[in-house]
Amino acid sequence: MTTDQQVSNWNIANVLTVLRIVMVPLFGWALLHDGGESATWRWVAFAIFAVAMITDKVDGDLARKHGLITDFGKIADPIADKAITGMAFIGLSIVGDIWWWVTIVVLLREWGVTLLRLSVLKTVVIPAAQSGKIKTVLQAFALAGLLWPLPHGDAHGGAFDFWPGPLGEVLFYVSQAMLAVAVVMTMWSGWEFVREVRKQRATHPA
Repeated sequence: MTTDQQVSNWNIANVLTVLRIVMVPLFGWALLHDGGESATWRWVAFAIFAVAMITDKVDGDLARKHGLITDFGKIADPIADKAITGMAFIGLSIVGDIWWWVTIVVLLREWGVTLLRLSVLKTVVIPAAQSGKIKTVLQAFALAGLLWPLPHGDAHGGAFDFWPGPLGEVLFYVSQAMLAVAVVMTMWSGWEFVREVRKQRATHPA
């Protein structure tokens, strides 16, 4: 089997990971352009976010299928994931579409787990849990829906009219409901990860 040392860091999987990191400031700028009131730039932000989520799936599949897993990828991939979703949470809180306490709770969990994962990377192998995968999918769809320039209440003064009227309201609150479920799964999967780390350390104290 191909080992990490035999695989160059300059492979397509890692290039896609770096591309996601580069997208973060562009995504944030597009989302916050004109205070988040520009429908055009909200769609640009959505497009960047969608590309980032797709490349996240693609680079992982490529790395596993073609033996392109490297130490750099193990570190950079979760950082890229948390950076783009973190920017989405922060940006949507700034424009008023997500409560700040939700963003703070989620980011504390996400970065806490990421730092814990990196700290035990050399000694403890934690397989991806199903709850974590569900959390990722729910977060991606909820954030993507909230990035759409949908009219809802008085938040944007009716400036967005791609889906005017009740349909825009419904789509917005469906995304909010999905986000609520995502937050629950985020906390639950975080607890499962910490529990698994403790179990692994108890089994392999060295």
